[in-house]
Amino acid sequence: MFSKGQITFAIIFAVTFIIAIIWAYSKDKVGNKKFFSGSYKILLFSAFVFFALFGIVKLKHFFFP
Repeated sequence: MFSKGQITFAIIFAVTFIIAIIWAYSKDKVGNKKFFSGSYKILLFSAFVFFALFGIVKLKHFFFP
């Protein structure tokens, strides 16, 4: 199915990618707290709007089939 070279490349790529992601996150950790301190409010508002629209559509189909 896969050759040994392809499997080796996939393993090396995955390990390197995970290390790069961890390194980038550790560099941005301090800045994220500074610049994105109130982002949970936007997330909650977006979830509220999504569920409100979902509820409106479901009620519309319930009352007007």
